[in-house]
Amino acid sequence: MMNDTEKSIIIPEMSEVWQNTLNWQPTPTQQQQFQSVYQAILTGNQSLNLTRITEPEAFWEKHLWDSLAGIAPLLTGKWDFLTSSIEVIDIGTGAGFPGLPVAIVFPESSVMLLDSIRKKIVFLESLITNLEIKNSGVCVGRAEQINQQLKFKKKYHLALVRAVAAAPVCAKYALPFCQKGGRAVLYRGRWTVEEEKELNSVLKGLGGEIEAVRSFTTPLTGGVRNCIEIRKL
Repeated sequence: MMNDTEKSIIIPEMSEVWQNTLNWQPTPTQQQQFQSVYQAILTGNQSLNLTRITEPEAFWEKHLWDSLAGIAPLLTGKWDFLTSSIEVIDIGTGAGFPGLPVAIVFPESSVMLLDSIRKKIVFLESLITNLEIKNSGVCVGRAEQINQQLKFKKKYHLALVRAVAAAPVCAKYALPFCQKGGRAVLYRGRWTVEEEKELNSVLKGLGGEIEAVRSFTTPLTGGVRNCIEIRKL
């Protein structure tokens, strides 16, 4: 029987919230994988500055739910990718978000976790090996350099950028990774008309256009979120 401390570090299942907000919910296996990621990050956080968000419900909302809300059209099959085994890159992954939840939910796809901080990538490499997340890999380096390398350039169906920099900078990081018809998703908090104008001004030179802006609130704390979907032309 679990003691109170052990209970406190179990993330909630939130099956109804998943279903009501994203029209999707994790399988028991995926739920267990989420829990394993959580436990690994709590352990890693003792020696590395991975995340300040460690309380179970906050972790569920701000890391797991938020990561998958950003790719909600993929969960519901609304994006028109011609294959189910898509190539995804998570730019500036940090502690592995949104890339790790995406890899867990879409095992047929391939998810690359990119970050410029080597110790975080070393941690993530160990995590995906220990948890046997076989469809995920890691890369250390700066996005603006990696996206010019032939083996990465124009490779990905989907590029994800969460909490990295201003939107125009994120677009410059992401779009060179995307193949024609691919998408970049910029995870943002609030989103203004001025920010959209600034982003549009750089997209012309990058060969992209804003396809949609999805606005929503987080289900537990009502935080403002916007996901900007950019299509590579």
